[in-house]
Amino acid sequence: MAGKRQFCIAPVLGAIIMAVCATGAQADGIGDSPYLLGDWGGLRTQLAEKGVTFNFGYGGEAAHNFSGGTRRLTRYTDQWVIGTTVDLDTLWGWKGASFQLTVTDRNGRNLGDDAEIGNNMLLQEVYGRGQTWHLTQFWLDQKLFDDRLAIKAGRVTVGEDFFSFSCDFQNLTFCGSQPGNLVGDYWVNWPTSQWGARVKFSPTPEVYGQVGVYQVNPKYVDDSYARHHGLSLDNPSGTTGALVPLEFGWLPRIAERPGAYKVGVWYNTSQGKDLYEDVQGQPMGETGQPARTHDGQYGVYLSLQQQVTGAAGGRGATVFFNFSQADRATARVDHQWSLGVQYKGPFDRLQDTIGFAVGATHNNGRYADYVRQVDARTGGQTIVGDGYEYASELYYRWSPVRSVYVQPNLQYVMHPGGTSQNHDAFIVGVKTGIAF
Repeated sequence: MAGKRQFCIAPVLGAIIMAVCATGAQADGIGDSPYLLGDWGGLRTQLAEKGVTFNFGYGGEAAHNFSGGTRRLTRYTDQWVIGTTVDLDTLWGWKGASFQLTVTDRNGRNLGDDAEIGNNMLLQEVYGRGQTWHLTQFWLDQKLFDDRLAIKAGRVTVGEDFFSFSCDFQNLTFCGSQPGNLVGDYWVNWPTSQWGARVKFSPTPEVYGQVGVYQVNPKYVDDSYARHHGLSLDNPSGTTGALVPLEFGWLPRIAERPGAYKVGVWYNTSQGKDLYEDVQGQPMGETGQPARTHDGQYGVYLSLQQQVTGAAGGRGATVFFNFSQADRATARVDHQWSLGVQYKGPFDRLQDTIGFAVGATHNNGRYADYVRQVDARTGGQTIVGDGYEYASELYYRWSPVRSVYVQPNLQYVMHPGGTSQNHDAFIVGVKTGIAF
């Protein structure tokens, strides 16, 4: 069904955008509203005044490979988002409390897989985690002591709180919470959620520290489980441990321009299998014996972001640098870095943005050595990388109205999968979004 639905949605999306442009976005104040459907005759404002707001959104990503892989293909994938935020203080007088509920629905196909490009990072970041419905957010947040202390618990995505980063680019190298790109089997990002809690302390508005505890269960990242239980609040059996991230952040205003500087570490109490050594400490690929197990898995990260030109909230350039390192004993992809710039308001269009980024994802050489040893022993010919996959992306986001954007982009991926055995890929993509 997903493969059929993707071709129905794309023309609808295009028709909406063309209709908005054709009318000049004058009717019902659409040009000024953050929502395509406006204020629902005033109902939206009335509900917001009572503490209830809604989020109805659609995002789609098309991509075509002009080089790389085994076939020249175009693939489309999308996501629907339906959510509500409830200010419980305004609604019920529950001081400092808020509730969030969000469900998502993903559909479509993945260009990297279908064209056999061999890439580590998705060329369409909105793909994955089971093309189906997900319970993405179901949590309660309680602020105390003049908002200095915030306690959050429920079904959450780790990346909304730890290494929180935008998803403006289409290549996953530059999108979202970076540790999930390396160790996505236990660091779970959007749209998949897991039971967890986070405590955040902010002695000043510019400085904070936070720690979280999240359930680690392989079923949460199992596509077949998601298709049958994606909207369930159940606590499935099979929990292996807990993910414990710790982050410190500084949110300064340098020359009145906002910045975000974050450093963090994480530890997963679950046992992890060694990529190279067997239970006796010998090369597992040669002996064929079971892998050695480690009592935990860990990593560190750094995220730096700063507006460097223009005025806060207006035109100007923002630069960023992100880096994450996972332990080399158990992580097949062990580190990643990305560097980029985004300029808001080019050509005197404040709603538009242009962005460019470069980055690299490193394949763990210990795992590559293991695979080569297995091939030597069994006569296989597996393509495996032990170097960097380099990615770059240039995009222009055009917003005819505040509620709609169309974002053509160019991507170039060198050594997909961290090996020169895979041909470099040149990708032309289009990312679109609508806030209803």
